[in-house]
Amino acid sequence: MARRLAPQVNAGSMADIAFLLLIFFLVSTTIDTDYGISRRLPPPPEKFQPEILIKEKNLFRVELNQINELFVEKKPLDLKQLKAAAIAFLDNGGGTDGDYCSYCKGARNPKSSDHPNKAVISLINSRETNYETYIAVQNELVSAYAELRDREALRIYGLTFKQMVGYLNDANYSGSKTKLREQIKEIQSLYPEKLSEAEPVSVEL
Repeated sequence: MARRLAPQVNAGSMADIAFLLLIFFLVSTTIDTDYGISRRLPPPPEKFQPEILIKEKNLFRVELNQINELFVEKKPLDLKQLKAAAIAFLDNGGGTDGDYCSYCKGARNPKSSDHPNKAVISLINSRETNYETYIAVQNELVSAYAELRDREALRIYGLTFKQMVGYLNDANYSGSKTKLREQIKEIQSLYPEKLSEAEPVSVEL
């Protein structure tokens, strides 16, 4: 009696189906993306970096403790008031002679910052600080710089700083991007973003 052979299954089409299913899931699956702060890290410090001393009045101390309480100059402050306080410090223009700021519109308090080029915002937070609170504080401080730059860009060029940056990144912009880039650098130099997260070293002067 002849032995029957078990019928063989053609698995070639199975591999094709599996490959098509793999492509389908790769194309249709959405992957969650984490978003963070857009900030450029400072360059590595030099081996022998001289200690930079900052006048106490040119230093704006912002602190977040472990229970997310905000302190500015060691006094409690509501988050909604932080932007206005930062603008008042940056735009104070309390310097005289070589430190005089002709475009500043602040109170010119001699006990506050001399010039925007010398004004430093120091942000110190605890390791237990809530991430959302930390981001919110960062946003308020950055928006203070943005508002002052918008004001000066409007005064000098009739455009906000945000619009100028938008035109620079626009591929269809018909103007000179070289000139626009120089104008942006000029506005940035009026209010340079000096936001430090290192422990400051200050002197009483």
